[in-house]
Amino acid sequence: MGNQPWLADVTGPPRRLVQALRLAGPATRAQLVEHTGLSRATVSGYVAELVDRGLVTPADPSGQLPTGGRPASLVQLTRRAGVVVGVDIGRTHVRVAVGDLAHEVIGEHVASVPVVDLGADAVLDTVAAQVRAQLDRVGAGTADVVGMVAGLPTPVSGDTEAGDGIVVKSNILPNWSGTVPAAELRERLGLPVLVDNDANLGALAESRWGAGVGSRSTVYLKLATGIGGALVLDGSLLRGVSGTAGEIGHVSLDPDGDLCRCGNRGCLELKAGGSALLRAVRTAAPHLADLRALVDGAIEGDQACRRLVADAGTYVGVVLGGLVNTLNPDRIVVGGELGTAGDLLVEPMRRALAQSAIPSAVECLSVVPGSLGGRAEVLGALAAALSETDRLAA
Repeated sequence: MGNQPWLADVTGPPRRLVQALRLAGPATRAQLVEHTGLSRATVSGYVAELVDRGLVTPADPSGQLPTGGRPASLVQLTRRAGVVVGVDIGRTHVRVAVGDLAHEVIGEHVASVPVVDLGADAVLDTVAAQVRAQLDRVGAGTADVVGMVAGLPTPVSGDTEAGDGIVVKSNILPNWSGTVPAAELRERLGLPVLVDNDANLGALAESRWGAGVGSRSTVYLKLATGIGGALVLDGSLLRGVSGTAGEIGHVSLDPDGDLCRCGNRGCLELKAGGSALLRAVRTAAPHLADLRALVDGAIEGDQACRRLVADAGTYVGVVLGGLVNTLNPDRIVVGGELGTAGDLLVEPMRRALAQSAIPSAVECLSVVPGSLGGRAEVLGALAAALSETDRLAA
């Protein structure tokens, strides 16, 4: 059973309880009744059994909302049940997080790595070394890992859910085209690994723990150096047949416009992507070295920076109109480094949406900044690993 030898002995109702706690995190017995469909007596009996086996323990109820009555007791999975690993491989960084099955991040580290300039082998060697180091810091080993998911800033095609997704021809990571990173990481670490697009993982995190909580149909945008997107419908990612669903950055605004790295002309990314904004600001503010500086300038009141951020929001809102008309989502969550500009970006986006989408669709739609910041992708990797531990261990 892979890295979950104890799980082979947990079958029937106890296993359903373990699965429910893994997906939901700390829960009351009443919530476990709802999640599993088991009777209250059955849940209570098997929770006691799992406590005796050291797999379940009482949890701190301090995070619960006040109800006016006696706080309901929570239970959660223990560290003996294992840990999960999430990795966010960005263009210039590698972030590694370790979480337990009670949904607590117990270790996290980010390092500057020139991913765009390096080949896949060198970066994956670095990832493997950082995973081992972070596990060691939290007192765990590879034998404790029940699942690992890594995110890449490029579409991953093929059988992603089987862990054998291939990096399609990539203009973002040209040295990675044709590689199968999950298989490479499995070989380096001896762990069950899946690899996915980073925007997909950011969408999962915001839907589960961030600004998308409570939404049934979420469009997630990652606005950074490039523009990525993802769709979460009823808690599940909509991937599309080749893994590119939600990639609005390459919707054309001008068929006669400049040539984009994707091969098309006039793409949204050429107008609203971070690289395009930095090129546009060089005349007015040549001292701005990166997108973070541009966003900070806008927040601090620099008029040139504010105009560029607002224009980016307008362009994105125009493109989103077609997506909103087609999918009729209830929420759009704006993440990525550009997304940290908040309402400076989101308000122009809302106004453009109001003009480009059907009024009835816009009336039922909220557009909000993401709440997880630069951690969204690595937290999404942990969320995916928590969801996939059974299949990863099979």
